[in-house]
Order: sequence, then C-alpha cells, then structure tokens
Amino acid sequence: MFFFRTPPVESVRPEGLSECTIKGLADMIKAGKIKNIAVLSGAGISVSAGIPDFRSPGGMYDTLKPDLLTASEDERKLMSMNPTAVVSWTIFRQNQFPYLELRRPFILGGAENKWRPTLGHFFIKLCDEKKLLRRLYTQNIDGLDYLLGIADDKIIPVHGSLGKASCEFCSAAYDISKLRQEIKSKIRDIYGEDVSAPKTSSNVLCDKCKKPGVKPSTVLYGRSLPKEFEESIHKDFPENVEVLIVIGTSLTVSPANTLVDIVNKDCVRLIVNREEVGQDMGIDYSKDSKRDIFGRGNCDEVLLALATELGWKDELKKYAKDMAPESAKLLGRKRIREEDVPDGDILGAETKSESRAMTGDEMSSNRSESKEKQ
Repeated sequence: MFFFRTPPVESVRPEGLSECTIKGLADMIKAGKIKNIAVLSGAGISVSAGIPDFRSPGGMYDTLKPDLLTASEDERKLMSMNPTAVVSWTIFRQNQFPYLELRRPFILGGAENKWRPTLGHFFIKLCDEKKLLRRLYTQNIDGLDYLLGIADDKIIPVHGSLGKASCEFCSAAYDISKLRQEIKSKIRDIYGEDVSAPKTSSNVLCDKCKKPGVKPSTVLYGRSLPKEFEESIHKDFPENVEVLIVIGTSLTVSPANTLVDIVNKDCVRLIVNREEVGQDMGIDYSKDSKRDIFGRGNCDEVLLALATELGWKDELKKYAKDMAPESAKLLGRKRIREEDVPDGDILGAETKSESRAMTGDEMSSNRSESKEKQ
C-alpha cells in the first residue's frame, strides 16, 4: 500500500459556511448543509482519560529498561539502541515476551475499565447517532473508540487496537477476554504491581497454528496497516466527506495524515489541537482562510464548545457517567474565565478555557505504513 502526497490545492469557501469559526461550522451543520463527517483522531483525544503516553520525553519508550524484559542479549541491545524495537516484528516473531510484558498493564487495564472514553469520544458518538458520521479513523490503539457503541465498520483503527486480538503468524482472531486471562496467568509483571503475576513468562499459543504469535491487534513496526484503512479511504474520499475533523494529532504520521490532502477543495477542515499543525499540508490558519477552522486548546474543551453551539450539550450530559472523570467534570463547569483565554483564539471566553498539557504526537513513522502508535 502506497500513498503519495499531492501539492495542496487552492481552497474554496464551502456553500453555507459564513465564517471559519466553531460557530460558523455549527451553523452549517444545523442548517442541514452537512451529511458526512469524517474524523481523524490522535493521542490528544485520550489525554483526559489518563491513558499513559508512550512517545513523549519521560514516556514508556523514553524510559524503557530492556534489562527488565525477558529477552536475549542481542534483543536487549537492539531495544537499547531503538526503544520502539520492543514493539517490532523483528523481535516479536522470535520472542513475544518483550511486547506482552511491556503492554501487560494496558492490556489488562481494558478489562478492568481502568480508562473510559472522553468527552471528545462521546462527541463523535453523537455525530454517529445523528447520522452524520461517515467514518472514524483513529491512530490510537487504546480501544476506547470501541466502547462507544459505534458500528465496527465505521471505526478504522489505523494502527490497530488493544481492544481486539489475533495471531501475527496466521492472522486468526483470538478472543480478547481469553487473551487477558492468559496474560494475567502467564506473563510476568515487570512493573511490580501485581503480586499474583508469575515469576517467569510462558508463551501464549494460537489456537489455530499453535505458534506463540497471539497479541492485541496493534500494528507492529515492520508490518502493514489494516487493509480496511485503504478500502475505507477509497469509499470515503473525496466525494463522501464534507467535513473532516482532526482531533489531537500532530499530522506528522503517514499515511494517516494524508487524509487532509485528499478531501475536496471545499471540504471544511476543523483542526482541534493545542497548537497549529499541518501547515506544510496546506492547512490555512490565517484570517483569510476559506475553509480551515482552528479550535485551539484541550480537545474536550473545544469539542464541548462545538457541541454547545450545536445545542448538543444536554445530550452529552446523558453520557457523563460513562465518561472519564476529568471529562465529566468539564461538563459541569459553568463558565470559563476570560483571563484564561489567549488573545486571538476563535472560541471566545464563554467556551474556551485555560491551556492544558496535551500529548498530540503519535509515533514518528517517516512515512512508513507499518508503524505502531503508542
């Protein structure tokens, strides 16, 4: 699968978009001008869920200690030189333990409901309920998207998901609940948190091919992206997407970032992020922008602003009990202080809050189609 960047085309003001603001987009949707919304989400949408970051300074890859993992000296040396090798096909095909030991708490955490979807996730669910969601392309592997009740064929996990399992050798599906039980009983805990964990790791074998290739269905470095990604792109772009919402991503990871390239020239592009991204891909942050809208800030807060403009806030509130606590707390906030709003932000003091630290970067793939995020 190959994706080629094309030069940015000249943008055209979409019919019905009065201004390139959150309000302008909301008015367009309320007027019935929009039928198909595609979403590209990155790490930023899951920040308020408390999902551990893997790639930033101080994250898991940055602090990886190969000596703690069940691995050969050569494998440890490779991981010392390149920490992301711990989730590579090069190592996994010989030894599944480094991957499973590293991921153990996060694989088990899904079963324990340790993390819940955020307000941003539930905004996407509302789009689906209102027959507006064409597709959700997620670069995250946390599996939170699958807790929303959105049909699986509308969710494209670009880098795979911890919410499903399969065998890397024969591609046979494996029950994720069974895998979690196997990992709990067979994979040692390098973090020292689970006193019931075994002292040494033993292989988790595939039911079909009997090889030690079972793992969550995340994309290893050196492996291809899911075929559903390419198939869905051909179905959706450019004609069947009128709005592309880009949430919490640096737009540096290929090929997912090419979605902003392949929309029609009058497709509205809403960028929800702490900082400007994608300028090299033609995203226009100037006051003369014809179709690009910048929602600067925390993902939950920006999408709450959009939901409020759409009149969807009360509908979001009905999901508060299912949200990450930090997201639910945001729904109860009365008003944002004006002094917390940076000058020039498009949201206004009523809906824009203080800047918060957000991890928008996913993996750095150098345009390879076979990388794993987080």
